[in-house]
Amino acid sequence: MDLSHNIAFRILSGEDAGIYRVVLNEVQINKVAVVRLDPPEETRKAKGGRKRLEKTKKPRKKERPPMLGTILWMDRNDLYGLTEGEEINVIEVEQENYLLSESDNKLYKYRKEAMAPFLSFDHFREMILIHEGFGGLVNEVVATGSSDSFVRNNLSQLCRYGFDETSLRPTRSVRCGAPDESRPCDPGGRRKSGRKTEKQRIALRAGNIFLEPEQPGMSSLWRSAIIAADKRIPAPKPDMPERVQMIVDSAFVKRFRQEDGKLVLINPKLGEYPNARQIKRVLEKSIPKLQRLLERTTKGHFKRSLRGLVARSWKGVVGPGHTWAIDSSIADVYLRSSVNRAWIIGRPVVYIIVDVWSTAIVGFYVCVGGPSWDMAKIALFSAVVNPALLSSLWGYEFTPTLYPAPRMCATLLCDRGEYLSQGAKATGAKLIPDLSYTPPYRPDLKGLVEVLHRIEKDRQYYFIPGAIDQRREEYDLRRFDASEAMLTIPEYVAFLHETFSTYNLTAPRDARLDVFMRAAGIFPSPAGLWRYGHEVGVGVSRHISDAKLITELLPSEQAVVTRQGVKFLGMEYSSPEIEEREWTARARNFGTWDIQSHYFPGSVSRIWTPDPAAAGLLELQLSDHSVASPELTVQEFIDAFMVGKINSQENAHIKLMIAMEKRRKLEALIKRAQEFTAEAVAKATEQSPSMSEARAFEGARFATSNAATESPDTSDDPIQSAFQEMMGSMFGAINA
Repeated sequence: MDLSHNIAFRILSGEDAGIYRVVLNEVQINKVAVVRLDPPEETRKAKGGRKRLEKTKKPRKKERPPMLGTILWMDRNDLYGLTEGEEINVIEVEQENYLLSESDNKLYKYRKEAMAPFLSFDHFREMILIHEGFGGLVNEVVATGSSDSFVRNNLSQLCRYGFDETSLRPTRSVRCGAPDESRPCDPGGRRKSGRKTEKQRIALRAGNIFLEPEQPGMSSLWRSAIIAADKRIPAPKPDMPERVQMIVDSAFVKRFRQEDGKLVLINPKLGEYPNARQIKRVLEKSIPKLQRLLERTTKGHFKRSLRGLVARSWKGVVGPGHTWAIDSSIADVYLRSSVNRAWIIGRPVVYIIVDVWSTAIVGFYVCVGGPSWDMAKIALFSAVVNPALLSSLWGYEFTPTLYPAPRMCATLLCDRGEYLSQGAKATGAKLIPDLSYTPPYRPDLKGLVEVLHRIEKDRQYYFIPGAIDQRREEYDLRRFDASEAMLTIPEYVAFLHETFSTYNLTAPRDARLDVFMRAAGIFPSPAGLWRYGHEVGVGVSRHISDAKLITELLPSEQAVVTRQGVKFLGMEYSSPEIEEREWTARARNFGTWDIQSHYFPGSVSRIWTPDPAAAGLLELQLSDHSVASPELTVQEFIDAFMVGKINSQENAHIKLMIAMEKRRKLEALIKRAQEFTAEAVAKATEQSPSMSEARAFEGARFATSNAATESPDTSDDPIQSAFQEMMGSMFGAINA
């Protein structure tokens, strides 16, 4: 057993049974100087004066620990003998650890300076061996100006906790005066404490008259009534003024009077009920802080915004690509139509898909329709499809930031409404093994993707004209001027792509790196975590063919094969395979037929249809002769079509009015011709020429008229002759 300086041990049995601390272990004299930490009651030094009466009441202060400072010299062989018999154990006497206040720090510093002779071991050992006790050291410190009681008290603390400067830490000053102890002002008991009222002070100064306070102190009965009345108030509790009124009305209004056959409450007088400050203090002292917080709000709000954080969002996720979270939000920006920039189409819906393990944004989608599983599927398609195809659809070059490229996840975390849809079940059965959702009104369990929506909105507010910030506290800065909108949907998609690429490459993720990641030189960003996870083999990558992604995730509609090509929403599509198989010739000779087609709502540039001659899909491109352009979205094309239909009745009315007017003119012309003809026939007395003779007379008449108005002959002009010859050859070529 080690009997070094400061070791505390316990003797289990015998005359010397107790707890001790080693002061010195002197091998030369075969002695061990110890201090007993639990001296028997009879050995404690009795105080002088008269004999203390027996205690009949609870003491106001806690009993002080016994004073220590007497050295006992024990034989080393006896102690080691107890060790062999396992009659002695080494123990630890712990001291309370807490932060010191400013005043406590000053006292602590003074104690260390004053008790310095006890903390220097060589000097400490020399003085104990000379004086065979602490007397020499005590006198040395007292000679510097400290009182004997000050030195004895600090010596007792050093003996109890060890001869180290940390043992001199003062006790916590906030515990002085028995805190959290109830001091009721019951009848016949203690008086109300605290500052006297102005009326009492004036009475004492003017006539040395002591007045009882108008407002009594808090009694045990009042305290119990307040707590009981407060428990009857349902949570969430109202504000404190209303809460005080409810407590007083419930617990302290006890008298009624009869008025018109009804019982009417009689308000209590001053001093018959506790005031607002007293009630508030009782509630604050009787109810813990966390419970008071729970009483002021609902359980759902507490769990969402106020509960303690018990885990990380990536808890239980094996690696990148395993679990994705998808969420939609209405973008705080107004957009314009690609068909006509004078049209404002409102605020779009933005879907974001984030990888939970690496926090990287793997995909997004912008639409003008409401949130639904149909839109969520297109966002999934945008996350896992070939970036080259996505670039051609949006008409913007998408720069990949994640390597390897994202593939379909194993678990998708979505909203409850999307999860419960039949479409989600069908898609999950074919593509995603595990679909899960957060409980209703618990966005905190999917907080990562919610934070990314906030990052997106914060960034666009200072860049995009027409952006708004609904989360600002200043109402006058929540601007809703839609006329400032400048971007179209494809342009906004390009902006979000650059924003999310910047996030993936630069968002700080130093806190996510462990020592092994740092040693491997991982760049602390979402893209760096994504790549590291796949390199070490914890990433999940489930390849699904583009044909299956298009079939399962993109919406489908009927297209018609006609003699002009494949018609989809009135737009013409074609492909080399269709031209080679002469679908248009078959439609012209044998009639049209319907085919199933899949389309990407963000672009009308192409559609996909099952290949009847082979496995897979045929990709049909928008024809140059179509009525739309590739940069339009399907919704914008439909908007333009519906705008045309809005004026269809007015256009039909205008056409009808013009046709009726022209018809009236034709009828008048014919009627006038009939009248002239009938008049000429009636006046004719000679025999009419034959039809051939009349035709010849008419031709000669027009020839004479043309000759009179004909321009001068320019056949001799060489320049004019060359021009006429050139124009004649050009018309001949065009006609040919």
